[in-house]
Amino acid sequence: MKYATSLLREVIQKRRVIWDLAKADFRKRFVGSYFGVVWMFIQPVVTVLIYALIFGVGFKSEPPVPAPYVLWLVPGIVPWFFFSEALNTGTGCLQEYSYLVKKVVFPVEVLPIIKLLSCAMVHACFVVIMFGVNICYGWWPMATWIQVVYYSFAAGMLALGLCYFTSAVSVFFKDMSQIVGICLQFGMWLVPIMYDEGMFTSDLPWLTSAFKLNPFYYIVAGYRDSMLTGNWFWERPKLTVYYWIVTLAVMLLGLKMFKKLRPHLSDVL
Repeated sequence: MKYATSLLREVIQKRRVIWDLAKADFRKRFVGSYFGVVWMFIQPVVTVLIYALIFGVGFKSEPPVPAPYVLWLVPGIVPWFFFSEALNTGTGCLQEYSYLVKKVVFPVEVLPIIKLLSCAMVHACFVVIMFGVNICYGWWPMATWIQVVYYSFAAGMLALGLCYFTSAVSVFFKDMSQIVGICLQFGMWLVPIMYDEGMFTSDLPWLTSAFKLNPFYYIVAGYRDSMLTGNWFWERPKLTVYYWIVTLAVMLLGLKMFKKLRPHLSDVL
């Protein structure tokens, strides 16, 4: 907890530097690319279209709310794009910014935060698109749409806690980035993003609790509550408390591992 407090103090003091580096990281993704920022949207949009065609048209999946399948799919998959990109890029941030790690005066602990903020800029664009898709389908804005900010912050904190662990370990164990990628591919199907959990829980009721053990279930359910059903986060009190307990534990574990390996990072890099 002491290390977390120290990190928070460091972030507040270096907030201008962190923000400038995050903006530079965002711009750096598209340097030398002919279509520039357009590429940021192509793969996620194609992914959404593929899942919409396969599940919505092919399998004729019916969402558990009275809404078109696309409107139910998008609030589930948009936060996953954010979380997976933040974790993927954050895992390799120490190698990418090795020249900063080797500087004694630079606070290395802020590098995962820089990557998270860079991914959050991309995520903000997709949130705006998500709002636009809902409006195009005739779903006018509700007060609960503002909750997307809260759930985005929640997803970011979980990703950040994991990044502190994976980024530090990946310096010494190069295969960590591949392991993270595989876990994200597999983990996407452990959350009811493309499918309705009722397909399984109707015959196996105990799976309801199993789904909710995955902390990201809270994020997906929260986005859909915000965009479609108009429910507030305090209407899921147990799930909210559980999520933040798990996220806090992940954050403290990640920071502890980062602190333990911090003195050896510059030597290995």
